Amino acid sequence: MKFMVIVKANAASEAGVMPSEKLIAAMQDFNEEMVKAGILLAGEGLHPSSKGARIRIQGERRTVIDGPFAETKELVAGFWLLDVGSREEVIEWMKKCPSPHEDGEGELEIRQLYGPEDFGPELTPELRAQMARMEAQVAAR
Repeated sequence: MKFMVIVKANAASEAGVMPSEKLIAAMQDFNEEMVKAGILLAGEGLHPSSKGARIRIQGERRTVIDGPFAETKELVAGFWLLDVGSREEVIEWMKKCPSPHEDGEGELEIRQLYGPEDFGPELTPELRAQMARMEAQVAAR
């Protein structure tokens, strides 16, 4: 089962304040534990929303909205992609996570990724084959 763990932003991360050496080391140690356990697929921090953009889709119309975005607590500061056996397993791992922010506060959101088995008959054999080809191309990079 694949899960995305979302690190919620705070005022400091949205201001572009970089973490201390101590926090970087703690996060690196935590990431290394997950690598050794064979569950870490990816993990990255994100630049503040002031460097980002959103694309609003309304039918055929596309509107670009430049950051920064309001509601800091709803923004994403980083993420992990994990491949674990269950929701409970990812929760146990994340309970060991160092606080993602210097102030010792933080919030992690855990969301399961859809897999091919979740789509039912709408994911036809042809679409499954196309998905498998794309996954192989991505893995080959």
